[in-house]
Amino acid sequence: MARFNRILLKLSGESLMGKQSYGIDPERLADYARQIKEIHEMGIQIGIVIGGGNIFRGLTGSQKGFDRVKGDQMGMCATVINSLALSSALGAIGVKTKVLTAIRMEPIGEFYSKWKAIEALENGYVCIFSAGTGSPYFTTDTGSSLRGIEIEADVMLKGTRVDGVYTADPEKDPLAEKFTKITYKEVLQRGLKVMDLTAICMCQDNHLPIYVFNMDVVGNLKKVLDGEEIGTLVY
Repeated sequence: MARFNRILLKLSGESLMGKQSYGIDPERLADYARQIKEIHEMGIQIGIVIGGGNIFRGLTGSQKGFDRVKGDQMGMCATVINSLALSSALGAIGVKTKVLTAIRMEPIGEFYSKWKAIEALENGYVCIFSAGTGSPYFTTDTGSSLRGIEIEADVMLKGTRVDGVYTADPEKDPLAEKFTKITYKEVLQRGLKVMDLTAICMCQDNHLPIYVFNMDVVGNLKKVLDGEEIGTLVY
């Protein structure tokens, strides 16, 4: 029996690069799709938000001379590309999907609404929410918090390349210690880079727990849903 009925899965765009320096690694994409199918077959309703950092990151672009609003809009388009890629990979292995966009761009995707998304989830579709919030100055972290709250998810699962939340960056500090559980308040007080501040505050205000785990290890997504303590709970 899965521990959650409806989830919001936040995936990193950078992780889609796999061993490449840019773009989408077909092998990593296929790994993600198989893991998602595995939990979908458990009867779990799945909403997904995926970043666009493997293609374009708005904030980085603005630091290089792009207008911030234009840069963020380019980043939104990058998330749509990744969403279409994931939708295609899931469709290829028999999983029904809907890509919903925060900006009108039919026929690429359907324009997002809460009610449309929940109806699709209840009818067995995996819903992929793209284009962030549809507004500049908001990250896909905030977009995933917003969508998770709107679809009334039980939890946000944040799939990253590290296996949880640490006292410091474990890739830079070998003495960093991992948390099994940590409160939103402590994350904010310590300035830990779990998600951006807006996203953390939204989850805190709306009581949406976050579970951070390593999505790049095949099989980890099912382990989380089976209740194995392989990551960090933010509550």
